[in-house]
Amino acid sequence: MRIDLVTLVVADYDPAIAFFTEVLGFELAEDSPSLTNDGRPKRWVVVRPPGGGTGLLLARADGERQEAAVGDQTHGRVGFFLQVDDFDATHRRMVDAGVEFVRPPRTEAYGRVAVFRDIAGNPWDLLGPA
Repeated sequence: MRIDLVTLVVADYDPAIAFFTEVLGFELAEDSPSLTNDGRPKRWVVVRPPGGGTGLLLARADGERQEAAVGDQTHGRVGFFLQVDDFDATHRRMVDAGVEFVRPPRTEAYGRVAVFRDIAGNPWDLLGPA
């Protein structure tokens, strides 16, 4: 058993795809036409870290309630965790790409960590070995 996908509500598909693939280095696993439950067109967009693992279903907000969730999926809490092998190189690359870090890197008992925001504004932990 494994968790295959987690939905991330975004304002629009293409900027979100660009952020996750070009900035974070994820792979675009799928981008297919689909339909909403009431028959309107949408896209089924999945990005995954290199090598697989749990993917993100990038879902464009549909309606006021979902639009209000963009950037606030976990109500201000860090809800996503990106584990990397080379923390310093990844952090430097992300800073150079314009990623907003809301807390500077620090060392904890579990390793290096810095909090950043994704394209929608959701807080993530960038995690690496100590």
